[in-house]
Amino acid sequence: MLTRLDRMLLAVRDREAAADTFCDVLGAERVREDTSPLLAARRTVVQAGISEFELLEPAGEGPVAAQLERWGEGIFAAGFATADVPALAARLSERGIEHSEENGRLFIAAGQTRGMNTVISPDEPRSPVGLIRYVYEVTNIVDDHESAAAFYADAFGLDASRFSPIHSERYGYTGTLTLLNPPQQLDRIELTQITEPSLAMGRYYARRGQSVYMCYVETDDVQAVQRRLEARGDRYAGRSDDPNPEGLFIHPTALHGMLMGVSRTNLAWAWSGHPELAKR
Repeated sequence: MLTRLDRMLLAVRDREAAADTFCDVLGAERVREDTSPLLAARRTVVQAGISEFELLEPAGEGPVAAQLERWGEGIFAAGFATADVPALAARLSERGIEHSEENGRLFIAAGQTRGMNTVISPDEPRSPVGLIRYVYEVTNIVDDHESAAAFYADAFGLDASRFSPIHSERYGYTGTLTLLNPPQQLDRIELTQITEPSLAMGRYYARRGQSVYMCYVETDDVQAVQRRLEARGDRYAGRSDDPNPEGLFIHPTALHGMLMGVSRTNLAWAWSGHPELAKR
């Protein structure tokens, strides 16, 4: 029932400063401002590619303020689109998954999933802007990736036969890519189960347990993003030592606490079950 990974939501201390950052780094554009009584937050929304980033500044006590107090700035939730929000709400209720509704969207707290605050929005087309194409992946670190994959498949009406196994010695995990609509789309939840606790993802899991770790975006021009990061003096790392990397990782200090991977268009198919699609 999910059509795509639609947005990322961040808890930030200053939404205007965060919006400036996303515009500088990704060529994002401001699209609207409003408030969320449910989250007790003032919200600035920017668009990059066809994806939106919701920058949430506390407007009193609530879940956004609580996250900032405990963990500081960073990813608050992942957002997905569906063609039928009421039908998905009914499916969640049938399975005893508690959720709230606000302005036609659903909010599912992390305690109801596998540590991932989740927003469900109506699927609406957008014309792309900026330097990226879209957000295609959110990484959810879990205790048991097979159990988590079965949970998300059932909760969100996903076809588990389309999922793809994933394993990384370099980053110390094994897991499942819950691909929503391959090979037409890369959109997915990456479920990772730690195999090497000493590495960065393992240390994060030791602190925060089941949680959202990072997101990944796709671009036709990795070097354009790299040049903007360098102009700002922001921290990043290439996927390899190649001076013209096909991807990079933007350090959380550059994006208000969010770790973001950047890969060139189609590269991610190399590890997503369709390596034949990874060509330029």
